[in-house]
Amino acid sequence: MIWLLVAAPVVAVFLWLANGIRLIGRVSRGERIGERSGRALLLIDLQAVFWAGRAYSDASKARAQAAVLAEVAAARASGTPVIAVRQEWSIPSTRVLARLVMKGQAIAGTSGTDLAAPFKAAPDHILIKRVQDAFETGELDRLLASLNVGTLRICGLDACYCVARTAQAGLARGFQVELASEAILATDETARQKAFKQLAAEGATVL
Repeated sequence: MIWLLVAAPVVAVFLWLANGIRLIGRVSRGERIGERSGRALLLIDLQAVFWAGRAYSDASKARAQAAVLAEVAAARASGTPVIAVRQEWSIPSTRVLARLVMKGQAIAGTSGTDLAAPFKAAPDHILIKRVQDAFETGELDRLLASLNVGTLRICGLDACYCVARTAQAGLARGFQVELASEAILATDETARQKAFKQLAAEGATVL
């Protein structure tokens, strides 16, 4: 009986953290959009804490930076709104997971969650996401509806995680999703190409 009293809190914590992992990678399923003619450029997680880290090589960051800024310039020229989404872990279980396995990066209220210097002037709108899927809070849905956006062009990081989950959530809602591949980073090139292949099979356009 004593072992049950000891084990119960451990199991409860394990289940709580497991639910946090589920929340992080879950793809939301919002309402399907109707016909919309507008476009938006979506910049994902281009934040100081990630950009300054060593997860991505200097060469890959230099190429991606040039590609992102070219995408922003093209959006500006065509009158396309630019939306930046910043990661901030704020759900209690995800905050703990971020401290345990993500070096405490991008926890709400910590330094480095702002946009990295090369991208600070890029967005017309800045939103905060709590998990990998930028649609999870509903705020992005509302903004895109107000802008009459039906096509999302995505840049940022990481191709295998936040970019992928946001693209999947957009596709589930009926958005046309374009992936500006040169402006999207991943820590591993093989995994990056695999992610693009999977997303293309799900209906995204890889450019």
